Amino acid sequence: MSRLLDVFLHDSKAGVLEQFDDASLSFQYDDAYLSSENARPISVSMPITSEPYPNAVARPYFSGLLPDESARNRLAGALGISDTNAFGMLEIIGGECAGALALYGQNTRPAMVDARDEILEDQQLAGLLNELRGNPLLGSRNDVRLSLAGAQDKLAVKVVNSQVALVKNGQPTTHILKPDIIGLAGSAQNECFCMTLALRVGLMAADVQLATAGDTDYVLVERFDRINTSGGLTRLHQEDFCQALSVPPEIKYEDEGGPGIDRSLGLIKKVVDQPAADRLTFLKMQIFHFLVGNADAHAKNFALLHAPDARSPSLAPLYDVVCTSAYPALTKKMAMRIGRRNIPDTIRLKQWLSLVPDTRGAQRLFTGQLLDLAEAIVPESQALLAESARYGYSHPVLRDVCKVIKARAAQVVGELS
Repeated sequence: MSRLLDVFLHDSKAGVLEQFDDASLSFQYDDAYLSSENARPISVSMPITSEPYPNAVARPYFSGLLPDESARNRLAGALGISDTNAFGMLEIIGGECAGALALYGQNTRPAMVDARDEILEDQQLAGLLNELRGNPLLGSRNDVRLSLAGAQDKLAVKVVNSQVALVKNGQPTTHILKPDIIGLAGSAQNECFCMTLALRVGLMAADVQLATAGDTDYVLVERFDRINTSGGLTRLHQEDFCQALSVPPEIKYEDEGGPGIDRSLGLIKKVVDQPAADRLTFLKMQIFHFLVGNADAHAKNFALLHAPDARSPSLAPLYDVVCTSAYPALTKKMAMRIGRRNIPDTIRLKQWLSLVPDTRGAQRLFTGQLLDLAEAIVPESQALLAESARYGYSHPVLRDVCKVIKARAAQVVGELS
């Protein structure tokens, strides 16, 4: 006997997710939704159609709404279900997903009442962060319904008058809270530094701030898929590149079969409103990841953002940037290859130029971007390091981050000189 979940996009029932006896999934758009002139696909991988989408398409998308790797295993343990049962996890915590999607048991969607936010005092927040280590997304709490992708412990929260609050009954949240990663000293400061640096060198990037509860540092990332409107907090729909390409999250790295730069550029060219501009922005993001030593820029760390009044998505701002090279225990292999190479020290001008068409104009434009960013990032990183105490995230690891940036920038400039 199959099981069903209603899938809502914004306030409209878009369709039904079905799990069959063999655990395979299928998604089908709702007939009433199909007849609506405002109907939008829930993913570029699932255009509007009356035909159901099979497991090969539905599972990568819906599984991509959940945490990855060890976080998923721990979430499944907290919920008392199998870590391969994406349907079962979404049935419990799918009320507040990334983007504008929400999943509920058939005909069980709760009324969107003005549920009171649970404001967390410092001691309460410190206890919650400790709980989060063993209870990812607070999944075992019946009144907190939310699902976020990624391997790191995180929680969707609302910031109310500078205080962190839990929201209830699937209400929209404003920020993602990410505690310091155990075993990676200063990871919260590292992420705040890299994300702030991205803004300072002219990239689109999510706003971040560092805070502390008890003895735990954490990052508050402002959600770019939530906006304030006259009607209150509104969800914007989004999907990561794995979801858009029907790639299961467990193979998100290019070495495992996941999307690389070429495939990502192909996706952008095919689906966005301004493909030329967004492709250049995506390449600039790749340059930035290289320069700051982030080897974990896989396809789930890039996303498409669907504005409610747009027929096509756009490239989402940069997010989840950490200098992984500052930690000797982490791999140096880059998640996406540059010119078929994924070891940073082996990347030469030939590999960089392979990312753009073999025309004088395209290569001149790209090398200009490459050089500009390489030359700008060193003084900006040094200035930010000097100001880090004022920003509230001074930490010894930031000196290691700056050393990586200086070496990577010198490598790029050397290739172009």
